[in-house]
Amino acid sequence: MWRYIRDYPFSIIIMLLVIYLSVTQPPKVGIFLFKNADKLIHVLMYGSISGVFWLEYLFKHRNRKANYLLAIIGGVLNPILLGGALELVQRYFIRFRSGDWFDELANVGGVVIASLIAWFILRPLIINNSKSNI
Repeated sequence: MWRYIRDYPFSIIIMLLVIYLSVTQPPKVGIFLFKNADKLIHVLMYGSISGVFWLEYLFKHRNRKANYLLAIIGGVLNPILLGGALELVQRYFIRFRSGDWFDELANVGGVVIASLIAWFILRPLIINNSKSNI
């Protein structure tokens, strides 16, 4: 466990922040500019979890062979399962929150967007940059 804290500190901090924001009472002020703006917030939060994990993973493994199955578990599966679990917690255990499966769909959208950017843009950049520095 300590190894994960050492290797992925920013991912863990963002996950803890998202968990905190998901179980606390939201502000009463009308901060959303359009209907379903909270879905955009979900895309950004879960895209951040996924994107930061991918960055940490790719930088950590830039000079050696990476196990991309583990990266997919950490960067795709983990945030999706976290989002689903938090939606269930909101629905059944937090009286001032309501679980919404459209929120989970937005979570998945954020993870997919961040993962595609990481795979097709960041991964080649980081790998090519590390090869040119050898």
